[in-house]
Amino acid sequence: MAARLWRWVREDIWEIRFRRYVALLLTAVVVAAAVLVTLRLTQEDRSCAAGVARPEGSDDCVGVSTTAYDFGVPQFAPAAQAVDRENGRLKPGSYITVALFEPFTETDPDSVDDTLHELQGAYLAQYRANHGPTGETPAIRLVLANTGRDGAHWRDVVDRLTDMAKGPDRLRAVTGIGLSTDNNRAAVKELTSRGIPVVGSSITADSLANGQDGKDPYPGLARVAPTNSDSARALASFARVSAGRALLVYDKPGDPYTRTLQSAFEKLTAGSPYQPQPFTPPADRTQEGTTANQFRQITQLVCDTPKTTDTILFAGRHTQLRQFINALGARGCMDHRLTVLTGDEGSYLIGDKKLDWTALNHSLSVRYTALAHPDAWKKDTAKTGGSAADAAALDQLVAQGAKAPVGPIGPVSLDDGQLITAYDATWLAVQGVREATPSGRTAPALTDVVNEWPLMKGSQRVNGASGWICLDVHGNPYDKTVPIVELTPSGGSQFVRIAWPEGKPPAKECLPPA
Repeated sequence: MAARLWRWVREDIWEIRFRRYVALLLTAVVVAAAVLVTLRLTQEDRSCAAGVARPEGSDDCVGVSTTAYDFGVPQFAPAAQAVDRENGRLKPGSYITVALFEPFTETDPDSVDDTLHELQGAYLAQYRANHGPTGETPAIRLVLANTGRDGAHWRDVVDRLTDMAKGPDRLRAVTGIGLSTDNNRAAVKELTSRGIPVVGSSITADSLANGQDGKDPYPGLARVAPTNSDSARALASFARVSAGRALLVYDKPGDPYTRTLQSAFEKLTAGSPYQPQPFTPPADRTQEGTTANQFRQITQLVCDTPKTTDTILFAGRHTQLRQFINALGARGCMDHRLTVLTGDEGSYLIGDKKLDWTALNHSLSVRYTALAHPDAWKKDTAKTGGSAADAAALDQLVAQGAKAPVGPIGPVSLDDGQLITAYDATWLAVQGVREATPSGRTAPALTDVVNEWPLMKGSQRVNGASGWICLDVHGNPYDKTVPIVELTPSGGSQFVRIAWPEGKPPAKECLPPA
């Protein structure tokens, strides 16, 4: 009886429950494994390349690339591969790292061209640095830092660059930056507050410069492009702008670039009999919006002014500039001769298929202050401030970039000045890092690089392809070359002449005055 009872307990109760427990345990294990696999697949799905991934809620591949990754933009592939080849030949411990900070996944065609030219220019400076006849050290490793469309993910990139500055990557400078936008301003503010040296290539906004009102909000920032105020002064010295004959058209509410350009132009039009005329573009100024309709009406107001009003100062981005030129090309006062003067955004219009180039045949000229121009030092006779030899050195590198061993780096264009200024900015970083490296050391401290910027003038200036770069104590270029360029009806541009913020070229010593 007892044996039968035990058999019943064991077979009908204990073994059934045991099998249930085992089944539940196995089910839990399978579910947990499935969850882990799903999480792993999800994490892997966010990766784009080494050091680059898609943040949550974004399809942008953001981060710092240390490989030949082209960010999904085929135009970047040859230059990115050239950078990777050059990096691959460097021995560990022999180099410092310079990051090119750009919105590599921006989709606006003009911005893509801009970034491509900056990438090519930075690479050519890297190649020159690592293949010089004297074997100067440290060698230069170049990495590509993508902040995403409109620089929206700058915080993630700044954090990664900070880690690279502290670790074996030995990041010692960030160059590029490009457009004067609110996101770029915030990024530069954060980088410099963390002690990381920054060299701006084509930022021109006065609000993204030190020394305004005697303050240095970006300690460690150096620039190769003149501020909007300096460009406006150079433009005024060239064009002899008369307030009584000029009208200001400006972006409202503006961005760092347009606001400071507006402020500079307002000084030139002080005493004008006409109120400045605002227009309101979309928040994304690469979009068309409804500004074409606003410009149609502004053009009518221009026709209402006397014919003695012959100059329009335009403080806006290139999409809106194109719309304004198109409106002027259809104005009802074709016999009213007009000249539009604007900043370096004018360079984006070269080859723009949406621009009505025939407008330039109707008593209308468009001139802009360029960051650089390939003909500037070939045609200008200035004895100081730059040289044809320095410009020719870059021309030779560009020609070599068509094939190995320097290239290939893809089709090259110098007309917009972006490649030239990126080359100069990277070379400024190279020269600063090497001058700051103590004898017997393989890399300088970050603070020593920052302290180098105010010393780069006089005999220690940078002989850039765009012109001399003589930094003042705030890291701004003193009396920097400002090429004046004019759009042509054929769809291109032509160099007019060099202008100078000080009204004349710098003295041969190139020492900023007190």
